Amino acid sequence: MPPFRAQMLRQYELVERVLAYDPDADEAMLNRAYVYTVQKHGTQKRASGDPYFSHPVEVAGLMTELKLDQDTIITALLHDTVEDTLATVDEIERLFGPDVARLVDGVTKLSKIETMSESERAAENLRKFLLAMSEDLRVLLVKLADRMHNMRTLHYIKSEEKRRRIARETMDIYAPLAERVGMYEYMREMQLLAFEQLEPEAYATITGRLAAIRSEEGAQVDAIALEIKQALAEAGLRVEVSGREKHPYSIWRKMAERHVSFEQITDIMAFRVLTDNEDDCYKALGILHREWQMIPGRFKDYISTPKMNGYRSLHTALIYSNAMRVEVQIKTHEMHERNEFGLAAHWAYKQGGTPDGQVGWLRDLIEILESSHDAEELLENTKMAIYQDRIFAFTPKGALFQLPKGATPIDFAFAVHTKLGAQAVGAKINGRHVPLRTPLGNGDVVEIIKSRTSEPQLSWLGFVVTGKARAAIRRFVRQKERAEVAAIGRKLYEEIVERLPTKIGKKALNDALKRLKLAGEEDFMFAIGSAKLDDRQVMEALVPGSAANIPEENWPSQKRAIAVRGLTPGMAFKLADCCHPVPGDRIVGLRRPGKGVEVHAIDCMKLADGVDADWIDLSWDARTDGAIGRLRAELYNRPGTLAEMAGIFAKNHANVVNLEMTQRENPFHTYEVDLEVRDLAHLTRIISALRASEAVAQAERI
Repeated sequence: MPPFRAQMLRQYELVERVLAYDPDADEAMLNRAYVYTVQKHGTQKRASGDPYFSHPVEVAGLMTELKLDQDTIITALLHDTVEDTLATVDEIERLFGPDVARLVDGVTKLSKIETMSESERAAENLRKFLLAMSEDLRVLLVKLADRMHNMRTLHYIKSEEKRRRIARETMDIYAPLAERVGMYEYMREMQLLAFEQLEPEAYATITGRLAAIRSEEGAQVDAIALEIKQALAEAGLRVEVSGREKHPYSIWRKMAERHVSFEQITDIMAFRVLTDNEDDCYKALGILHREWQMIPGRFKDYISTPKMNGYRSLHTALIYSNAMRVEVQIKTHEMHERNEFGLAAHWAYKQGGTPDGQVGWLRDLIEILESSHDAEELLENTKMAIYQDRIFAFTPKGALFQLPKGATPIDFAFAVHTKLGAQAVGAKINGRHVPLRTPLGNGDVVEIIKSRTSEPQLSWLGFVVTGKARAAIRRFVRQKERAEVAAIGRKLYEEIVERLPTKIGKKALNDALKRLKLAGEEDFMFAIGSAKLDDRQVMEALVPGSAANIPEENWPSQKRAIAVRGLTPGMAFKLADCCHPVPGDRIVGLRRPGKGVEVHAIDCMKLADGVDADWIDLSWDARTDGAIGRLRAELYNRPGTLAEMAGIFAKNHANVVNLEMTQRENPFHTYEVDLEVRDLAHLTRIISALRASEAVAQAERI
């Protein structure tokens, strides 16, 4: 970790740093920005007691270490002025230009809104930040430096709860973002500082053990590094070799994931080999694998297949003397420089150059941003998108996609294109048909089978792992559910209108929307369908006074049944699990505020539990085809009876969704079976066939 400075970076020192790598920088504007932030922050103090302006100055200093352009340095100096002082974006644009104003606005957090929860404030800040970052990656670089300096001074904050909250946000959002843009130095330091706050006992124990190893075995690290260098030098390679203990946070994660103690972690030491060119990397790898035994499964070639953030290196693990395990990273000097500072190094200052933030994973984040429904969902999906180990999978044409471990063909389809994910109906992995929930492996070739009539399924949320897929599926489910609820509401509205004493026109409907303060007709129908408005409220909104004189006991009942079709579990209509109604049953709907309509058979015993809900008389639409029926079958306990029952299902073209043995009592076995059937007649024929079978003692619908 870099040592903390004893004093703040002075004005002339900051300007000299910028001029050292950018002689054409506007010295006067840099000086003006420094003075502006000092004046605006005035007498404000930080928790450490230092003047507040020391923070933006230090952030600007971090930007100079990355050799970033003049606008980024000025943005760093001004990044807190709009949030914490009387400065405005318009004033900054007038004094420092539109680019700086845009960058400052991107970094600036939204003003705290007292009515928002902590997660909502965090989500809104993240939402604005990601949008700005998608336009210009320099917003992210300033934000990461801002968070880095805040973490370095976190110990000055007296409130333990606040320290832990900031540390958790850093661990969940900012360290992963640093990793995703390849800024590993920032990522490691943020993780270490956050780890110290979140797990103080584990931090103290592990750093203490590492210090002991350093004092006892420090010479051993140097000796191993020298031996590696000598082995490579004898083969004619000119390399630099350095060794260190593993990062304390990565050791703790490994201990937690493997459920082992510190003593059981065998690969505490890691070594870095820097070569002159790419060919020497592979030569060095071959020499090390000949000299020492490699550990199978631990070799990774990130040179031929770089990580999404541009990271390139060869990773391997070796068994050294006395069964000691060591990790070795092999890369060129140029790769090392880019790896440590990632996209910041790639987009560091260059004459006439401008950072370009449109990288693939960032576009995915923006899509998640647009799909997420609320604060918790945004934070959840964003964490999923930016903080997971990766695998590599290919399209049949050879296009490469990086995905989290555990990703499925559905995740892959959404990674290729949202439309492909929405239309997916099947998949092949390496030419073989597989279920859509099958986890992908490294190097798999994935072919997605699609249908234009297909739609994302609610059940996919049970196995997808990428934030992009989850956000897209949830968005579709919400849109479909809203449309179905509004359709219910429209039918109820038409039925309610018939009870009114006068004919209703467009004017009455528009007046009702104004009285109810609803934006449009669709919102009105949704409110009726979701039971946010009852019949009385609808009538009064349309014709004031029309429901006032109707006693509750004489309230008119629904005149006709509402036809339903295309029932979608989890959407507006939900077929009740207690009675499993199928087309042909007489049905009734229970409507509760904020929930979809629950459809029951009219003789369902559970209907008594729905007296607190609105009842809707329903009927099956003529085009409705198919539902899941449940039956109980008592089979004789002898070989072949289960197969005979399955044969009856197959002969009657009924698909078994679920089969469970519920009782085993000689000479009978009792099963409960869920079947996909067309209608009540179809289910009745199957039960009749079962009862006629010599294998079945008894069969009934439940």
